[in-house]
Parts: sequence; structure tokens; C-alpha cells
Amino acid sequence: MAPTPTSSPGPAREADPGHPGRPPAYPLEVVLDGASCLVVGAGPVAARKAGGLLASGARVTVVAPRIGAQMKALADGDTSPGTLVVEVRPYRSPEAADHLLVVSATGDPAVDAVMTADAVAAGVLVNRADSGDAGSGPIAGTVRLPAVHRDGPVTLTVSTAGSGPGLALWLRTRAAAALGPDVAVLARIVDEARTAVRDAGRATDSIDWGPVLDEVAPLVAEGRIDEARRSLARLTGV
Repeated sequence: MAPTPTSSPGPAREADPGHPGRPPAYPLEVVLDGASCLVVGAGPVAARKAGGLLASGARVTVVAPRIGAQMKALADGDTSPGTLVVEVRPYRSPEAADHLLVVSATGDPAVDAVMTADAVAAGVLVNRADSGDAGSGPIAGTVRLPAVHRDGPVTLTVSTAGSGPGLALWLRTRAAAALGPDVAVLARIVDEARTAVRDAGRATDSIDWGPVLDEVAPLVAEGRIDEARRSLARLTGV
């Protein structure tokens, strides 16, 4: 009798430190330009998260029985590409289902749990600002919002799986400082070089970009942009 085939167990799976028993989260960027997003709550945390959504071009609706000073200032002075509507009222279940992404930041665990459960049931992305103390299941939400640094087309994000938001901010600040103030310029001229490679009928992944950037990045940091462009052309063969 032939032996029963068995599948390979594969490599050991690293646990999610923020939610024991879960596999690690999959990092990705979500395009929110023109997308409908809901923020439940209007305190400082909610204002910070609403500001990030607005900067990404989202159509943000904020609902809360009381509106904090920072949210009022955001509504009065926002010039971001997104739009903001503030409604002074409690959350109405199951309105989370009507949005692409929702953020729960009320500070009331009961309200946060209802809104999060509504979103999960509808397949809507949901971030729970208090990280979902239950550890697993719908109450914990489905996405985390990392610490973010932006410079032109470059976006740096740092996540600690919800185990230390302060640590994530600390790491982001230091990583951003290590990148330097010219990373956006570097990104722009690298994009120019990649376009030239494609126009020459070659695949951009045929180039070992690590050594190329090791030579070009210091030139950009010193403000020698034209020299950096010439080095890129020589090193990429275009």
C-alpha cells in the first residue's frame, strides 16, 4: 500500500507580538484618494488620524457626540487634498459598513467594539486606536496605522505591531534623520534613470541598484545633482 502523501510543514511562523496566536500582519499601502473613510471619535487621537487620512485625499466623515479642540482646528484650517465632514452625534450602527476604511478612536471600549464588529462583519478595513485589548477576533480590528514620514515620493513607515506606539515614533524620527533631507531628490533622479532604462528596451530589475545608489546617494547629499545624474547614466548604461 502506497504511503499517504504529507505536506511539508514549511518554515516556523513568527507570531504577531501585538496579538498572540495570529500570524504577522502583511504590510501594504492603501490608495485612499477619493475614498470614503469614517472616524468615530473627535479627540486628539481621532484628529491626528483624520489628518493623516485627509493628507491621502480621503473623503473623511467624523462622528462624535462632542468635538475636541484639535478636531475643530482641523475642520477650520484644513487645506489637504481630502475633504472633511464633522457630524456631532453618536455612532449609528451599522454605518461603518458604508466606508472603505474606518477608525475607532472614541476612548469608550463599548462603542469601539460595536463599530469594529460592524466593520469586520462588512469586510471593511478597520483600525481600532486602542489596539483591541481582546488580543484576537473582530474586536481587535484588521489594520494598524504605522508611524509615517513622507518626503516627496518617499514614504517611510514604522510599525511595532501595536506593542509600542511611542517606540514606533522614536524609530521613525531616527530613521527619517538617517535618510537625510535629500531623499526626495534622489528618488526623482532614480525615477528618471529607470525611465531611461525602460526606454532603451531593458528591464529595470536587470540592474543591481544597491551599488549604484551607494555611489549616487552621497553625491545627492552633497548637492552635486548633475554629477549624480551623470553617474546614474554611466552606471546604468544609458
